[in-house]
Amino acid sequence: MSATTGTTTASPVWVGDGSDGLGSRVLRLLAGSDSVRAGKAADCDVMVWLAATDADARAARGESALAGLVNALAQCEQASHVVLVSSAMVYGAWANNPVPLTEDALLRPDVEFPFARQLGAAEQLVDAWRHAKPGRTVTVLRPAIAMAADGTSRLASALAAGMGQRMGEDDPPAQFLHLDDLASAVLLAVEQRLDGVYNVAPDGWVAGERVRALAGAVPRVRLPDQLNEFIISFRWRFQRGPIPPGLRSYTRWPWLVANDRLKDAGWNPTVTNEQAYVEGTEAKWWTMVSPKRRQEIALGGLGAVILAITLLIIRAVRRARARRR
Repeated sequence: MSATTGTTTASPVWVGDGSDGLGSRVLRLLAGSDSVRAGKAADCDVMVWLAATDADARAARGESALAGLVNALAQCEQASHVVLVSSAMVYGAWANNPVPLTEDALLRPDVEFPFARQLGAAEQLVDAWRHAKPGRTVTVLRPAIAMAADGTSRLASALAAGMGQRMGEDDPPAQFLHLDDLASAVLLAVEQRLDGVYNVAPDGWVAGERVRALAGAVPRVRLPDQLNEFIISFRWRFQRGPIPPGLRSYTRWPWLVANDRLKDAGWNPTVTNEQAYVEGTEAKWWTMVSPKRRQEIALGGLGAVILAITLLIIRAVRRARARRR
């Protein structure tokens, strides 16, 4: 943007993958900004790449988080600034994670979850782009789980469904970011050309027990760790659980992020963790049942699960013996 003659020249911005819930929000905000305007890839000065928010579409096409980024950077050869929306998942979820994680923390994504590792590679790619030519700058945004009534991805839904659902141990706290707040962070990064890595999350976080209450989860019945792990694996194998193996660690251990750096740049969240979670998920019938009845159903359901597992084990053993004969 220049103001040498008392007027402003809007910088051309090109948004890649702008068809999802976040993309449509970003485009609306950019359309209302006086300092930027929509532009083509070939002549844009700022490129916005929403790598982490189109996981569903990429999975359907069998693409990685890196797909298209190399070509996009090549097309935007005139750009001097790139905004990459990555994810806080690149930090990984570990028992020894500091609470909260700052932007200086090491990246340790779960090796069983390729998408998080691909996002880390995308960050490295844009960093290499930055250093390839003097004067270039890059904003990397690492948002918490982003949700909204009209834009929650299946990945975000799976993570939210797995939060507060552990049967054997205490649930970790969680963060839920509204897509409106993430879109405003993208706009700030474009207008101010923020240079560096910035976490994006509401203030604070929600305790695991509170997530369970918001989800209308059944009362916890503690199980031995081995039995708990068996049940989780069993549910996922037969498509009765929301969390695939690669995402389990993100529902078992904390990966909370600090938002101080972005707030110091002028960004402020407008939606709380709890509000974002409630809007981004659907209420369950369980929330309408009295606490006493919930306990009764939970105990009955647990007994049914254990009985079913026992019968399956017995059946598998009988089949194995029959094959030996």
